[in-house]
Amino acid sequence: MVMLCLLIGFILFWVLAYFRANLLVWTGTYAAAIAAGLYFQAAGFLAWLLVAGIFSAVAIILNVLPLRRHLLSATLLKIFRKIMPVMSDTEREAIEAGTVWWDAELFSGKPNWTVLLETAKPTLTQEEREFIDGPVDELCRMINDWQITEELHDLPPEVWQFMKDKGFFGMIIPKEFGGLGFTALGHSSVVVKVASRSITAAVTVMVPNSLGPAELLMHYGTNEQKKKYLPKLATGEEMPCFALTAPEAGSDAGAMPDNGVVCRGEFGGKKDVLGIRLNWDKRYITLGPVATVLGLAFKLYDPDHLIGDTDNIGITVALIPTDTPGITIGRRHNPLSIPFQNGPNQGKDVFIPMDWIIGGQEQVGKGWRMLMESLAAGRSISLPALSTGGCKVAARTTGAYSRVRQQFKLPIGRFEGVEEALARIAGFAYMTDAARTLTLAAVDRGEKPSVMSAIVKYHLTEHMRHAINDAMDIQGGSGICLGPKNFVGRVYQALPISITVEGANILTRSLIIYGQGAIRCHPYVLTEMQAVADSDHRRALVNFDKAIFGHIGFTVSNAMRSLFLAMTGGYFVRIPVSGRIQRYYQLLTRMSASFAFVSDVCMLVYGGSLKRKEKISGRLGDILSYLYLASATLKRFEDQGRPDDDLPLMRWVCLYCLHNIERSFSHIMTNFPVRPIAWLMRMVVFPIGRHFHEPTDRLGHEIATMLLQPSAARDRLTRGVFVSDDPDDAVGRIETALPKVIAAEPVERKLRQAEKRGDIAGETMDALVEAGLKAQLINKQEAQLVTDAAAARMNAISVDDFETL
Repeated sequence: MVMLCLLIGFILFWVLAYFRANLLVWTGTYAAAIAAGLYFQAAGFLAWLLVAGIFSAVAIILNVLPLRRHLLSATLLKIFRKIMPVMSDTEREAIEAGTVWWDAELFSGKPNWTVLLETAKPTLTQEEREFIDGPVDELCRMINDWQITEELHDLPPEVWQFMKDKGFFGMIIPKEFGGLGFTALGHSSVVVKVASRSITAAVTVMVPNSLGPAELLMHYGTNEQKKKYLPKLATGEEMPCFALTAPEAGSDAGAMPDNGVVCRGEFGGKKDVLGIRLNWDKRYITLGPVATVLGLAFKLYDPDHLIGDTDNIGITVALIPTDTPGITIGRRHNPLSIPFQNGPNQGKDVFIPMDWIIGGQEQVGKGWRMLMESLAAGRSISLPALSTGGCKVAARTTGAYSRVRQQFKLPIGRFEGVEEALARIAGFAYMTDAARTLTLAAVDRGEKPSVMSAIVKYHLTEHMRHAINDAMDIQGGSGICLGPKNFVGRVYQALPISITVEGANILTRSLIIYGQGAIRCHPYVLTEMQAVADSDHRRALVNFDKAIFGHIGFTVSNAMRSLFLAMTGGYFVRIPVSGRIQRYYQLLTRMSASFAFVSDVCMLVYGGSLKRKEKISGRLGDILSYLYLASATLKRFEDQGRPDDDLPLMRWVCLYCLHNIERSFSHIMTNFPVRPIAWLMRMVVFPIGRHFHEPTDRLGHEIATMLLQPSAARDRLTRGVFVSDDPDDAVGRIETALPKVIAAEPVERKLRQAEKRGDIAGETMDALVEAGLKAQLINKQEAQLVTDAAAARMNAISVDDFETL
């Protein structure tokens, strides 16, 4: 009887935790259960009386808020204040910058899929479509990437002028200031297409429309600054750059040595002007060598208290014409022979008036928050667009190449080793475009997705790296020999650039994704941290009490949900969709619950030192990221009307993400220092073992085959990239060869079968064609198909050679 009572108590505990009942429901349920026990005296009256006494004491303490705060929360608050590290101003501003959306649902352990599914699909405006089909296409046809990278080491003057005339540098600037006023999707779609043609041109377009003077002016500039600069930035009359990175302060912006001192000086013929004397040394500044106006981040000091009582005011941002006396600018770096304009600049005793600060004097010391908030949106667009373009180009061109290129009398795409690489390329192209689109939907609905932007920055650049590496492996020698005919070599060279820009990917993965996500997306952690730092003890105690007990209930709930969903395979999760894809929603819900539980365990064990456990933090970030990538893939599949031809792609990506989620969990548990807790986590998350395997070979075969021939699915997968029909163009050679090769295949097959039977003989296909004509096995039209295909094939697989280098 005692065991039955314990079992009933445990079941009640499990059910209440699973459904996240509030404290009053917990109290009422157990009070009713104990009353029933007393009434029926199931295990003895005295025993139940003792249980009732203990329960009543605990219930009173937990439910009477003043008592709970005095007896429990005050003590816990003191402990937290001792163990939690003090955040620097830059850390706090970085964490608090931006907003959270779907990433918070994934962190909750109980994602509301309706939130995702009811989000409007982002669509291009008519004006954006016309721009992409018109000026963007025209720009792509103007570009000769070999000339840019090997001969000019810059964009040709006519390309620079075309981009200025057509407004490429003012896509984010509102129309009222002469810009194009594009949506985030429109902006991204332009970058995707340009990146599919030239990395140099894409970076040149990206930078003025990303984190830089225009973005900062729109959000923080004074009316005078906006009127003065935005129209000129929109037309390219002013060319901007933004200087943040210093030789000894890259990712650690708080260590920035560049400084300005508030003082009085002579400016514009006037004496005793209140301003700032600046000294700086910056590097890696894109568009720096050609910039006419420089956005500068520096630390501002006011030792004479000319504008306030604070000596160290903090990071500040100013907008400075590059012809200002004391500025040295114009020299270039050489970023892996991808010749976009990039270089260092320095300033020595540069005096500027106070109204050159972006936003004016009121914005002194607010530069870091300005940068972090702007970066959350900018990071969501440019690099994800470039990466998606790279994956799509790899899918389209390498797929076609694998059908055109033959070895052992077979297209190389029919070999299983090549097929495996093609499957990854196709899967990554589908996944990166899905994540890009979902993130853009967030930006266009007014979000500043700081965590989501870090996810797409890291994972889309990394998956582009994998896709291009696979493309290089398939193309072999033709991939590594640079020349006008090479369509993948320059993208391969550019991979480390996208990996490095806006913070190296190692930093993004190990510190930012989870470090920021755990605080911003978790429903209670940020409130706890703010309470710990609050000097108002009463307010701090009230907020901390609410957060800490909510956090405890949240952790218990996710533990029970994770265990139940693992034991049942997630089959009982109610999902607002049906059909073949419902199962993936259920599995991701299960993984979300497990992630929330493991996160809280890690935070409990490591406390504030978790941010220094970068391997654990990186793996937790991977789990959150793959949850996001998989959910974005499901959203894309729904938005496109669940096309049957895309089902293999959707399934491949979901299985790939689930496998990586499970693997990351396993790595955390294998390396967790407290072994009993590691064992507990494994029992809760994987009570019946691991089950998520990599996508099957059969599934890989289906999506690899999709790349080998023209189809609606192939066009949908690679939509948005520039496709040339010029047989003398690097990509055009492959595009024009593919249909000819496919058309000739039945004839070639007929000739080879006749050769096997001994009806005809020939060492080469030309000889077989001639023999087939003589034997009347084929007609002249069929012979011409084979001849045309052979010529197109040779043109497509030919490699550049030079008399001298």
